[in-house]
Amino acid sequence: MLSLNRQAIALISDHADPAAEVGSEEAGGQNVYVRHVGETLAALGWQVDMFTRKVHASDDAIVQHSPYCRTIRLKAGAEAYISRDNLFEHMPEFVNSFQSFQRTQGMNYPLIHTNYWLSAWAGMELQKTSGIQLVHTYHSLGAVKYQSLAEIPQVANTRLRIEREILERANCVVATSPQEQETLRSLVSTRGQIEVIPCGTDTTNFRLTSKVHARAKLKLDSQEKVILYVGRFDERKGIETLVRAFALLKSHDLKNLKLIIVGGSSVNMPDGAERNRIENIVGKLGLKDSTVFAGRIGHDILPLYYTAADVCVIPSHYEPFGLVAIEAMACGVPVVASNVGGLKFTIIPEETGLLVEPKNIEAFANGIHRILFDELWVRKMRKQASANVNQRFSWTGVTIQLSELYRHVLARSIMHEQAWSYKMPSINRSA
Repeated sequence: MLSLNRQAIALISDHADPAAEVGSEEAGGQNVYVRHVGETLAALGWQVDMFTRKVHASDDAIVQHSPYCRTIRLKAGAEAYISRDNLFEHMPEFVNSFQSFQRTQGMNYPLIHTNYWLSAWAGMELQKTSGIQLVHTYHSLGAVKYQSLAEIPQVANTRLRIEREILERANCVVATSPQEQETLRSLVSTRGQIEVIPCGTDTTNFRLTSKVHARAKLKLDSQEKVILYVGRFDERKGIETLVRAFALLKSHDLKNLKLIIVGGSSVNMPDGAERNRIENIVGKLGLKDSTVFAGRIGHDILPLYYTAADVCVIPSHYEPFGLVAIEAMACGVPVVASNVGGLKFTIIPEETGLLVEPKNIEAFANGIHRILFDELWVRKMRKQASANVNQRFSWTGVTIQLSELYRHVLARSIMHEQAWSYKMPSINRSA
């Protein structure tokens, strides 16, 4: 539904379809971020169009999420899965499709919020032919990713150049944590405007509920100590570290331990190779009987898994923000996470979870053990974790900050001001 009384804006998320089922290949934190930001912006009075690449011929070209928020799937290359490292050559077609949609619909977007470096390139191309104001969120950085890869993809130099250009040219870059802001300044550029606005979570869906009920629904033994991982199968997510920490705990003859791994896409997708590798490690370590690969779980059921867990583990090598952490904490589940990136922002050590050295199997095992076997401390942490997320990371609070940022950027473009004098609203700014 279009409204003459609403300001139309566009969100671009080239590879991460806001309407896709979360947990599949290329469907994770970015999808959740764009979808919730779009829907909440619409609730705040904007007309929001979210643009992504059409991956399947059978997918609807337009998905209406709410009266004033929709996902629009554009033609850019074959209507098939294409890995992110091979998408750049199709981005000119994405830009052409975007411009064609604007013309046929009679739409005008004075502001575009791009997500990920490929979308940033599209936004900068669109800026060349119009007065579009550009806001950008990175979600991940090549400058960080390539430090840990044995083989650097051919597109690496292009990505690094565009990540630098968007920081220096955008009207504003949104970092999701102070740690991401520091990384941008140290690894990307000292130029450009950055504002810190965190990701959020749906606190009506992820919230404190009954663990007894959750375990009954999932048919889990009430006496089991449940360790949970939620996320994609990707070597940088550190799942191997968790599995080996679990094996270490089991070697100490601890009873009734269960590891549940949630996530993963359908067969024949690139993340299948990493899942097979992890399953082989589980088998070799003799953990098959105590490990469950739950597969892709919808957001309607996912809160049950968090609530049923005793601890949620996030062993990532790097996370700009770490959405799983705040989903788990919103459900009152303490977390053990790598002491990296935005996880240092979202988690308050000893109060809502523990931070340990990434890739350190013994440190993860010790952290998990502490949470599993200190009942009084954990009871206190459950309440603190949930309260902390409600105070700092609700989608409404986060999106109000984005909305105010957009309004300032648009007002500044009208007044042709050169100096940046924006002051963030006070909502949810506690660290």
